[in-house]
Amino acid sequence: MNIQQAMLQKIEDELKHQVARLDQPRTKHFHEMLTYHMGWTGEGSGIEATGKRIRPLLVLLSTSSLIENEEMGDPNTSPYWLRAKSAAAAIELIHNFSLVHDDIQDNSDKRRGRNTVWVNWGAPMAINVGDALFVIANQAVMDLMEYYPAEVVVKAANILNNSCLDLTRGQFLDMSYEERHDIGIDEYWPMVGGKTSALLAACTHIGALLGNAPETQQESYRLFGWHLGLAFQVQDDILGIWGDESVTGKSVASDLVEGKNSLPVLYGLGRHGKFAERWAQGPITASEVKAVAKLLDDEGGKEYAEEISKIETQKALAYLGNANPQGEGGDALRQLAYKLLDRKQ
Repeated sequence: MNIQQAMLQKIEDELKHQVARLDQPRTKHFHEMLTYHMGWTGEGSGIEATGKRIRPLLVLLSTSSLIENEEMGDPNTSPYWLRAKSAAAAIELIHNFSLVHDDIQDNSDKRRGRNTVWVNWGAPMAINVGDALFVIANQAVMDLMEYYPAEVVVKAANILNNSCLDLTRGQFLDMSYEERHDIGIDEYWPMVGGKTSALLAACTHIGALLGNAPETQQESYRLFGWHLGLAFQVQDDILGIWGDESVTGKSVASDLVEGKNSLPVLYGLGRHGKFAERWAQGPITASEVKAVAKLLDDEGGKEYAEEISKIETQKALAYLGNANPQGEGGDALRQLAYKLLDRKQ
């Protein structure tokens, strides 16, 4: 078993341990709602429903990459990164809290191929599920007290809560932009910074903090996560219009039909060409998607987004180089970064 497989197993165990706070006689059904959303129970449960657990992996790999020659093979020695497992779980629980609420706000009926929580149990109950995930995440951070001094735990909690506030800022901007027709590229970055980069930056920052990195090195880890998030989001925007549906599992019609203010779209609107003319006429139908996507491509939207993705990728890798991760954890962190920065799905 390699280090990433070991971490994924421990992440899942820790998540179940944290969510079990609600596994009480009067709240068993409530607990089941959380386990359903997390992908462990209900129709369609399993690895496809749980997601890839990228964020908690980033936490543990960052921590491990700062501990030189950490032993994995000795059954009598617990790897150091296990001390950070509750923080890794906290990050994943925050991510899932945001997904439950996003599904309500976006009126999305499917999440990873299954009914969303609000579809199964109604929006009021789903809001409560999201709230519970948020609270449990903050309780999970406090479990770090078993291994770390109070000042380190407080700093980790502060990083996490600042990222949560950024999530709400990003979501506010995303929703407020829906009714506007004057959004420019400059307004795109604060939105995706909040919605995507803030939490990834928290992953690598907290991981470095718990790996006892000095502050300058923590900042390199944080900036690696931040620019990783920006590159990841731009690639997601590209795949949302021109991706291969058989590979991504997502309809390329959705982003254009939903009128998403993605980077290629904002670039195309700024060109004031045929794409912008069609966009101004009203919602795009599924039957028009292929032709509208070609208009956007012809006007340079795809090429521009790909170039920006390359720039953000280079920044992320430069900061990762500055962070100088070590050992098996460092090797695995680099491999994960390269995989996320060279996406086909």
